[in-house]
Amino acid sequence: MSRAEAGLSAGLALGFAARFGGFTAFLLVAALGAVGWLVGRLVDNGTGPAEFFGRRDGDRDGPDQERLR
Repeated sequence: MSRAEAGLSAGLALGFAARFGGFTAFLLVAALGAVGWLVGRLVDNGTGPAEFFGRRDGDRDGPDQERLR
């Protein structure tokens, strides 16, 4: 599925949720879509939740901070 088709599917789902379920259903579908997108990104990148949310050792300030010192 291309990104355009995925966007179309998401837009249709949000539209149906807004039309038939009201604003609360719209927000629920949008939130669950965001969670699904995040999980999809993790799976595509081969990254586990610990690596995604965890802190990297030795990179507390970021790569540009050493140049500024």
